[in-house]
Amino acid sequence: MEEGEDVQSAAQREAREEACAELEIDALLGVYCVPRISQVQIFFRAKLCSAVAPGPESAEVGLFDWENIPWSELAFPSVRWALKDWFGFKGLGVFAPAQRTAQF
Repeated sequence: MEEGEDVQSAAQREAREEACAELEIDALLGVYCVPRISQVQIFFRAKLCSAVAPGPESAEVGLFDWENIPWSELAFPSVRWALKDWFGFKGLGVFAPAQRTAQF
């Protein structure tokens, strides 16, 4: 987050910087703690409102069907957690956000 930025705006900014993506935030998906690197990562369920392309901070981006997600190529465990939590909450209008802490 940047100084003076709320968490939803930070998520939208990160999506623009990483994937040239415009998002419409729907709900908090999960809060994932990674103590080894002193990070708390917050993920949202959102609607993609634009095409995607590599942004200034990315070499490559892509959209995948669930069965074609390259799980072994995902850079961060929290991305795997968020995707699996999203799948588990799919179709639910209301849900309690996931919470996980890395144990490595």
